[in-house]
Amino acid sequence: MFVTPAYAQAAGGAGGAFASFIPLILIFGIMYLLLIRPQQKKMKEHKAMIEALRRGDQIVTQGGIIGKVTKVKDDGEVEVEIADGVRVRVVKATISQVLSKTEPAAD
Repeated sequence: MFVTPAYAQAAGGAGGAFASFIPLILIFGIMYLLLIRPQQKKMKEHKAMIEALRRGDQIVTQGGIIGKVTKVKDDGEVEVEIADGVRVRVVKATISQVLSKTEPAAD
């Protein structure tokens, strides 16, 4: 009927509070290693790919359009030729892949 001193001692304490947070800390650590870090690496590689775009590169947009870069603009746009005489403006962030790179001009 009465609570024994052993149950009363086990119910509280700083060790019990910290032990209940260990699974949350482990879950966050695993999420960071498996999800967040690889996504940050992928974003960094995509940004480097976009910064390295040059005239003459053959690209694929996220919509699946394949074309050749004819002009790289400073305001986040690229002019892409998708057929003979057909040029469209594409936002740089929507470029998903560079199929073939052109060689830089020799100085």
